[in-house]
Amino acid sequence: MRFDLPDLRLFVHVAETGSITAGALRANLALASASERVRAMETYAGAALVERLHRGVALTPAGRALLHHAREILERHERLGAELARFGSGLRGHVRMVANTTAIAEHLPEPLAAFLAAHPHVDVDLEERLSREVFEAVAAGRAEVGVASDQVDWGELDTRTFRRDQLAMVAARDHPLGGLRRVAFSETLAYEHVGLGAGAALQDYLAGQARRLGATMSLRIRVRGFVAVCRMAEQGVGVGIVPAITARRARRSMAIRVVPLSDPWAARALVVATRRGALTPYAAALVAWLADGPGAGEATRTSRSSCSAR
Repeated sequence: MRFDLPDLRLFVHVAETGSITAGALRANLALASASERVRAMETYAGAALVERLHRGVALTPAGRALLHHAREILERHERLGAELARFGSGLRGHVRMVANTTAIAEHLPEPLAAFLAAHPHVDVDLEERLSREVFEAVAAGRAEVGVASDQVDWGELDTRTFRRDQLAMVAARDHPLGGLRRVAFSETLAYEHVGLGAGAALQDYLAGQARRLGATMSLRIRVRGFVAVCRMAEQGVGVGIVPAITARRARRSMAIRVVPLSDPWAARALVVATRRGALTPYAAALVAWLADGPGAGEATRTSRSSCSAR
């Protein structure tokens, strides 16, 4: 069977995204090249690996079998690289990671940068997802490491506390809600909001919380990033919901009010989640780096349920 590592990586990307186009983008390949590789793999296998649908693809039974073995082979390749790295420069390692908006924007940049500086032979592929989707991706083997809210059921995954986090409302100093000590999310829905761009996990989560209240968020403008939310709030465009750590830092240079949300779901811990016994040495090193760094909490293996997802 003539499958090389780039073939297998491409197939895993196609399977995880449900699209040859998206899989090609992840693999840094042109669509025509990716399509040709998939057809060649099917020729070698003597069976269809994917079913071409109107939108995307679905795996055939042969494709599901290949996906299982492709993941095993790629994981073994990562382990080989880690072993050889002990004897010299070694092979480059790769860790697939998913995290929610707050983790990516506020809590991961510094420790990830330090980890990559200390491990120059390791690359990290980081994607943003809702917390529920983070845990699903780790459980399904689509990612090795996840960072997400502890108010979501993480099932049988191993988790360690990474950071504590609180959501807060930011508003101009003369805003009617600005003088409160705490504010319920439902109270903010009476006013226009400054939101994050389409696809931001936190924005999708907040929209879901509004729907549970039988309401909608009136978004005056969408921007990229929490700092931009604070800037727009300062100018009176609307109120924004951002991590309290961001809001307090922004308050040093902006004329804004910072009011913590009183909703139970607004106070959360971020946890690092992994599958038991399924980590490559590179991923294990990253988990240890995150869990043992400044501000990290104690390890926990307890599963619990919650209807929240952020």
